[in-house]
Formats: sequence, structure tokens, C-alpha cells
Amino acid sequence: MSNHLPIDFDKFNFCPVVKYNGEWHIFDFTGGYKPAPKRKKPWGIGRFNEKRPGMYVGPQYKNGRDIHMGIDFWTPVGEPVYAFYEGEIAYFRDNDRKADYGPTIVTKHFLEGTTLFALYGHLSRSSLEGITDGQQFEAGELLGHVGSKQVNGGWEPHLHFQLSLEDPGEADMPGVVSEENLQLALEKYLDPRLIVGNLY
Repeated sequence: MSNHLPIDFDKFNFCPVVKYNGEWHIFDFTGGYKPAPKRKKPWGIGRFNEKRPGMYVGPQYKNGRDIHMGIDFWTPVGEPVYAFYEGEIAYFRDNDRKADYGPTIVTKHFLEGTTLFALYGHLSRSSLEGITDGQQFEAGELLGHVGSKQVNGGWEPHLHFQLSLEDPGEADMPGVVSEENLQLALEKYLDPRLIVGNLY
């Protein structure tokens, strides 16, 4: 993790984005991806800043984009997803292309004078119902639920959680980047373990 962060994350007590007290299966996608990844436990973690060759084949993944900029929480369908800190809804929409995020919410948070954005991707469609831009919420408040493969872009059920120091301007962020753009991306997209803890 960077030593030049604009926020002292150690000062904060963040809420979990998903609640699970057991053990995680830590995926290794450096050798590629198979449609139904095998795991020893029903819950899994997909790592940040991991190169995943051959995993992203949708038309939107051009120029060798295969380095993951978020953390994936592989859970059963319908698992609740929570706000890690107080904030507001910045953007939301259904990114409904194949191999995309599906229903997505981006939240906005203010920490020590810095604005931080968080993307929650691969949600259920019902997660987008009844919310509005600018709607405020408290830390630990329910934001939505993990979506099924039928609505989340065709992926096995999981939450993609990503942090950004830059306003994405829409309910989207590049979840994977190319080697060429990695250094710039790491300056914008912080390691989610700053929020969710050292899960691996």
C-alpha cells in the first residue's frame, strides 16, 4: 500500500461491506478464469492489483486490460451489501452489457477533507429501486444485495468493491486496467484493504 495517502485510514472505524465471520477462500486468477471457479468455502476473495490473463473478454476490454483494480467478495446471491462509512449516493445505473458490472452504485464520502468514491458492482436490480442521487446514508446502512449471474453481467455472484480518489462522473469505473496504465491507476484507485482490512 502507498505511503503517500491523502487520508489517515487508521483513524477510522469502518463498517464491513459484507458481513461474514468465517474463513475466505482466496482466489488466484493469475492463471486465468473458468466459468465456475472451484473453491473450498462458499465465500471467496478476489485480489486487488492482480493480473488476470484471459479473464476479460467483453468488447469493452481493449488494449490488454486485465489488472484488477478492486476487491471481489464472492458470496451467495442476495447477500446484503453495506455502506462502509457515512456518505451519499453519487451515481447509480444498470451497466447491463455482457461481462460488465450489472446494477452498480457509486457512493461519495468525505474523510479528512478528501472526497473518496466507492463503487459497488454486480448488485441485484432491486438494489437500484427507490434511491436518488445525493441520497444520504449512515455507516453500516444497507445499500443493496449481491445480484445473480443473470443480472450481473454473466459473472458468478460477487460484489466488486473499488475506491477512487477521482470523481468517476458516472456509475462506472474501469475495474481492470492495462499494464501501460497501471501506475496512473494505482494513484487513483486505492487498495480497498484500507477500508475492508487485510483479508489476504
